[in-house]
Amino acid sequence: MDSNAIVFCEGMFGELDGKTANGLVRYSGIYKIEGVIDSTKEGMDAGEYLDGKKNGILIYKSIEDAISKIKEPVNYFIYGIAPGNTRLPKEHRGIILDAIRHHLNVVSGLMDFFTEDRAMMKEARAYGVKIFDIRKPPTKRKMHLFTGKIFDVETPIVSVLGTDTAVGKRTTAIYLKEALEAKGINAIFVTTGQTGIVQGAKYGRALDAIPGEFIIGEIEYAVVQAYENEHPDIILVEGQSSLSHPAFLSSFAILKGACPKAIILQHAPKRKMYCDYPFLPIPDLQKEINLIRKLSKAGVIAITLNHEKMTDEELDRAVKNYEAKYQLPTADVLKHGADKIIKAIVDTFPSLLAKLQI
Repeated sequence: MDSNAIVFCEGMFGELDGKTANGLVRYSGIYKIEGVIDSTKEGMDAGEYLDGKKNGILIYKSIEDAISKIKEPVNYFIYGIAPGNTRLPKEHRGIILDAIRHHLNVVSGLMDFFTEDRAMMKEARAYGVKIFDIRKPPTKRKMHLFTGKIFDVETPIVSVLGTDTAVGKRTTAIYLKEALEAKGINAIFVTTGQTGIVQGAKYGRALDAIPGEFIIGEIEYAVVQAYENEHPDIILVEGQSSLSHPAFLSSFAILKGACPKAIILQHAPKRKMYCDYPFLPIPDLQKEINLIRKLSKAGVIAITLNHEKMTDEELDRAVKNYEAKYQLPTADVLKHGADKIIKAIVDTFPSLLAKLQI
């Protein structure tokens, strides 16, 4: 089946809660993204709106508008909003049913599983389409406990951790993977969230949907499988939330299960409060670095920035200030490219130097 898709992101494209749609517009390994639905930005080029570079993915006002104007047949409807409460807003339930009635297979990364909604499944059967709940965990019989096999992985493992949710960890990790591969290094990306799965990551789980007793084993299993199957030069592991965030545990599981040998820390300088908890201030970056050092043998080798709400001049100043203050190479990979961060990786793992095509 063709994998042409439209992504629903009404009112949220380019925003924090639109991170699934944002990610798919930047990179999609499974689906060919034909359009984004967000009536508040109708007619715009999604790439230009998001990153200032046109990519030919247009934004439409509705499902009907998209299907009538897109030349290729569309087969998939992806729910591209990732709300903090992980639930489907009541006002969007009709949109999902409408997509099914337009003979579109539905892909969702929410914790409200559409495959457990009788009305949705009845409509899906009637219209001959499928529903994919990307975040739905496997049965416990198919989950994995920690085995210690991670200690046998000889390949460098680098995790992109961060100081908040939706701060750009996955985007940076995927960008680094692509940049490393362009330089001749076989890099594998292991996802830990639903958006990475929708984007086509071959290895990983949506960790926040996994029961606590299996979460460390599941990330270990994903990394070990990537190592044994792909024989990569480097494994890049997506981080989740932050170690200091009081509401989430996934970062601890990633440190324990993936056992990264180096950390890249993603940060948004203008963000002062946690995005889904505006009453909680984000700790000083040095405190996050110190916490990582206490909980992991891996050190922070570079800082990557998210330029949200920053001018180019502000971003350039932030890079200089951070490098002077923390004595770590710093860059926003979307604005500055990945060369500086790749150098930090190669300096940390000299074995990669022989494979690097400059």
